[in-house]
Amino acid sequence: MKIKKTTPQEDKYNVVPEWRQHQQAYMMWPERTDNWREGAKPAQKVFSEVAAKISRYEPLTMLVSRQQYEHALHALPESVRVVEMSYNDAWMRDVGPTYLVNAQNNVRAVSWQFNAWGGLVDGLYFPWDQDNLVSGKVSDLDRIDYYDADFVLEGSAYQTDGEGTLIATEESVLSEGRNGQVDQADVEAVFKRYLNVTKIIWLSRGYFMDETNGDVDNMVNFVRPGEVALTWTEYQTDPMYEICHEALATLEAATDASGRHFKIHRVQMPKPLLITKAESEGVDPVNGRLPRYEGDRLMATYINCYLANGAVILPIFGDEHDQAAIDQYTKIFPDRKIEPVYARELLLGGGDIHSIVLGVPD
Repeated sequence: MKIKKTTPQEDKYNVVPEWRQHQQAYMMWPERTDNWREGAKPAQKVFSEVAAKISRYEPLTMLVSRQQYEHALHALPESVRVVEMSYNDAWMRDVGPTYLVNAQNNVRAVSWQFNAWGGLVDGLYFPWDQDNLVSGKVSDLDRIDYYDADFVLEGSAYQTDGEGTLIATEESVLSEGRNGQVDQADVEAVFKRYLNVTKIIWLSRGYFMDETNGDVDNMVNFVRPGEVALTWTEYQTDPMYEICHEALATLEAATDASGRHFKIHRVQMPKPLLITKAESEGVDPVNGRLPRYEGDRLMATYINCYLANGAVILPIFGDEHDQAAIDQYTKIFPDRKIEPVYARELLLGGGDIHSIVLGVPD
């Protein structure tokens, strides 16, 4: 049910961190042939693998279009619930609800506006009307009351520690295509009203040439209060070198809502991955959809992972740094099993594991 007259800040509901225990998780089945190559069949295999691994740790629902419903039923393990729903593409993290809890552990949600990362200014596809309805539909499906926020924001555009601290990028959240020309202080007021945070840390830039204008989930994630993992490179010729070092300086100079300085884990990113000719030609060219060109750089990072109950679903890329990332995450999360998934196919669609999964707090 939509809550019309109050805000989470007034009602004392706080945005939850991603490591909180989940009652379930949601994903959306990919099928757009103008985004996912070869009729989305390779992507569907990766989505199936991610869903199967998550479902070992928490219940998972896959939202599926009418056209793909029967196919998805056969492609997914029986442990995954399949529910028919209308949508435009498969980025559950970005179009789904934001979850909050109060002191009594009651769950509510925020339904943001979604306009495909930039609307008619620099959005990635049109229309996005069905994506914009998903958060309300999912909240109603789970009988979770939700606040309807008149502000464009994706779930990938912020990271929070659940204790009042939020990290976002100026490049993404303040981009003109989302909410027009906005003042940073006004955006912070929205964060405070609808997420009930008290400290906002701004990174100036996200991942190099990120088509979402640099959503933060390719750059940094909270692993626990006072502790973050940061995309990192020591290769000085890589454009990401300056971006990573700039982000490190910002985080080192900052404190969280409790006044703590951050412990920062630098996670070496894979070497640059580029779209091949075959991969580029496998996508249907459609007017209004951002094309995939041979030689375009993919946004490969180990930061864009999903924290399931007792596990980390970690993207890997067939890169020499994969094992080091697995080892590092094993040390960062000693109480979770690391579940690697070869995720190049997700990068080809413009996202990664964190972008396609949304956990519902218990």
